[in-house]
Amino acid sequence: MKSDPVAFKEKKISIKELDHVDAKIVYHTCQGIDTNTLLVAFHEKRHVLSTVDGFRKVSYAGNSYIPPELEKLVMTLKGYKRYEKQLPQSLGIKPGQITFMSTGVNMDDLAISQETYKHLKVCCIATAGAKHNALRMGTDTGDWVEAKTNFELSTGTINTLLLTNTALTTGAMARAIMTATEAKTAALQDLNYMSTSTPQVQATGTGTDTMIIVSGIDQQNTIHYTGGHTKMGELIAKATKTAVIQGLKNFEKTSLLAKNKF
Repeated sequence: MKSDPVAFKEKKISIKELDHVDAKIVYHTCQGIDTNTLLVAFHEKRHVLSTVDGFRKVSYAGNSYIPPELEKLVMTLKGYKRYEKQLPQSLGIKPGQITFMSTGVNMDDLAISQETYKHLKVCCIATAGAKHNALRMGTDTGDWVEAKTNFELSTGTINTLLLTNTALTTGAMARAIMTATEAKTAALQDLNYMSTSTPQVQATGTGTDTMIIVSGIDQQNTIHYTGGHTKMGELIAKATKTAVIQGLKNFEKTSLLAKNKF
């Protein structure tokens, strides 16, 4: 039996096209600091593929906001490992029950896009910021070598959570990451985002982008292929591109409003 999250306040997120899924933004504290988390709960455990912790079977998937005050506490390898345990606990969830991403983008700026075709359904929930962390893969350089050193979290992160109603094979889940990544890059190109460190070239993403693919439970229509020539691939790409574009616009609007306050 799953434990209910302990929260100060919750805001329900509507995912009309998918059954057996509940989504909400949970406003809570972690390490004594106010924050918020997108929490997607499954009525039964789902197979997921996360670029953070690989293949898993979990009851929850999430995306958590790390405000500046919390960033100071978690931006070391040791600090982040501690955060990975404490964040679920602050939601009333055992760490092994959830896979989650983190970002400097507030969950109030998330965007949702849903696509359907006959019996196929896809939902993408994205948070997106790329003003200070955009890069072009294959052109820009990486400076951080994984070791026992501090690292920085930038507010420029694009996190995407993709859910389907039909079951996906492990190969289809892996290919979905590729399809969705291409769609994310197309979103940045359409909005003419340029690399932060190489402003004369277009950005393909940010240095901290993360993605979670959630397989559906409909075993009768299991999907094996999610490339661009497939209908499922098309739905994944369209949902991702739309959500990322709207997420970038939401974050830019919030950032502008905050800037104009001072």
